[in-house]
Amino acid sequence: MRNLEFKEKMHEYSIWRANLIQAVEMYQQWLVRYGMDEGYRTNTLLNILSSLKNDRITLAFVAEFSRGKTELINAMFFAESGVRLLPSSPGRTTMSPTEIFYDEQGGNYIRLLNIESRLEDISLAEFKNIPERWTQLDLDFNSPTQMQAAFKELIASKKVDRELADRLGLWNEREAATQGELNPDKVEIPCWRHALISFSHPLLKEGLAIIDTPGLNALGTEPELTLNMLPSAQAIIFMLAADTGVTKSDLEIWLNHINRARSSRKQGLAVVMNKIDAMWDDLGGNADYDRSIKSQIKASATILKIDEDSIFPLSAKQALLAKIKGDEELLERSRISNLENYLANDILKDKRSIMASIVARDIGGLVSESINASNMALSHATEQLEEFRKVDFHNQDMTGKLMAETRDRQNVYMANVENFQSSRRVFIVQAKMLINSFSEEKINEVIGVAKHDISKSLTTIGMKQNIRKLFDDLRDMLQDSVDITNETRRLVKAIHKKFKDEYGFKEIEPKLFDIKKYQLELEEVFEEGEVFRTSARVTMTQQGVVVDKLYSTLVAKAKGILKQAYADAIAWSNGALSPLARQIKDHKKQIEGRLQMLRKINESKGTVAENIAALEAELAPLKRQREELAIIIKSMQLETQIVAENNP
Repeated sequence: MRNLEFKEKMHEYSIWRANLIQAVEMYQQWLVRYGMDEGYRTNTLLNILSSLKNDRITLAFVAEFSRGKTELINAMFFAESGVRLLPSSPGRTTMSPTEIFYDEQGGNYIRLLNIESRLEDISLAEFKNIPERWTQLDLDFNSPTQMQAAFKELIASKKVDRELADRLGLWNEREAATQGELNPDKVEIPCWRHALISFSHPLLKEGLAIIDTPGLNALGTEPELTLNMLPSAQAIIFMLAADTGVTKSDLEIWLNHINRARSSRKQGLAVVMNKIDAMWDDLGGNADYDRSIKSQIKASATILKIDEDSIFPLSAKQALLAKIKGDEELLERSRISNLENYLANDILKDKRSIMASIVARDIGGLVSESINASNMALSHATEQLEEFRKVDFHNQDMTGKLMAETRDRQNVYMANVENFQSSRRVFIVQAKMLINSFSEEKINEVIGVAKHDISKSLTTIGMKQNIRKLFDDLRDMLQDSVDITNETRRLVKAIHKKFKDEYGFKEIEPKLFDIKKYQLELEEVFEEGEVFRTSARVTMTQQGVVVDKLYSTLVAKAKGILKQAYADAIAWSNGALSPLARQIKDHKKQIEGRLQMLRKINESKGTVAENIAALEAELAPLKRQREELAIIIKSMQLETQIVAENNP
């Protein structure tokens, strides 16, 4: 399968996402039209729409130097430019991590963060929100040669004093000794720490994003790459060289960074064995060549402990050449189509499934509420109509009896309201405790103590011990939140049960606050941080750079998780009792409508038939309301997921 089909699959995914956005917007309009657009529903839908509109398919290319990552990116996505668009020179000059995407607001540009920023206690994520700190070069998307020339800045390097290189974490005496570089006065380092590239390529405009990582040296000294960027990618493409197989540094990247980034998941992981053209041997023939490739695949699969089917042998160089020249025979010989087939079918399919599940999880509760509300309104209207058809309204005693029964219902309703308000006051107190357990003040207090202790550490070992203590303190803080969450869940269940058992409310499975996902995310951060903290590379590198960066990365990621928990707790608390409130509101509407109808009939006995006809007419808009909702749900293409998410 050729790259054309990856583009087609990407386009299909983009259309599916656009249709899903439209369906969610239709549901939002439906809620407004029928007066169900409470604040918590609106906020939930706005968050879903924002997530869908900002969604990207991120592919991360990871390898040691000179494995051909950038060449493969050129061959797979940018060959139609007719040039080697991104610079793919080998060696230390390709150290800067690069993100490629399309920024609709910013247009076509390269933004470069200077290498000296590593000395500051600011994360890469925070730097992205400070545009003035980046050097920007504009790109002319209509001129591949201009873009090609501009991209050469990505591999710019400079010579600095060894002391500065050491402070930046870019000088390792032990590694330098193995390369014969003993005590140099000047050291060559990259000019740039990080690069952001945006241009209006069709694939990028449809949501493709690419991360080109710079090899073991930077992976080992930039924790954000390992702890943030790689885990967030839909697929990691790990590259080896066919002529060398798995080297020591390849294995270190695999064990310390790739495995950790994917945790126990093997989905979204491919190993590319590049440069098979180095093994082309016209004298040996195709049989010997195939045996050599298979032997190298088997050996690599054994070392990496993966299935042989996960390894894709290819030649990025020949694939790029073949696509530029339109040489179908050479393209087939490059074997790149197998990898493209994997990305087109497996990765995009998985991404669509994941996105559908997330949207179904977030919107499913709202849709279920809407379905129940529509069904109940139609059911009550139908029951009332059937009841009124059977009543002899000319019998004044019967009419009076119905009026008395309805007023009794009204009194019960008032008691329900009073009890609901009392229960809600208790819930608000408990919910506030839950929300405050994630408060920024509490997090900053824990972080502040850890930062003070780390700053007083005189050794790398002391710094590492204090970072470990930070993990433990954050874990203890979250455990307090877990205990409060369990109490809050019990309260919500008890309130729902009370109104079902004592007041005959329809049984609704309450949506409970889920803290497990935040626990799992924090534990992953702690595990990854522990591996990074205890790695030999951290020990060998200047302590002030690596350990500080690890600390700031962990803090930023942990704060992000807890900040999301805080926001989600607020959103959940705003809507936790809404199904009960909705039932009370609907009950009030039914009672008032019933009383109004009885008064009309009682005051003018000759218009019974007209009033019955009016009740019949009210069924039509209720049926239309339900039918519209069914169409919207179907248009979301999430019916199965919504049912599954709300019926565990």
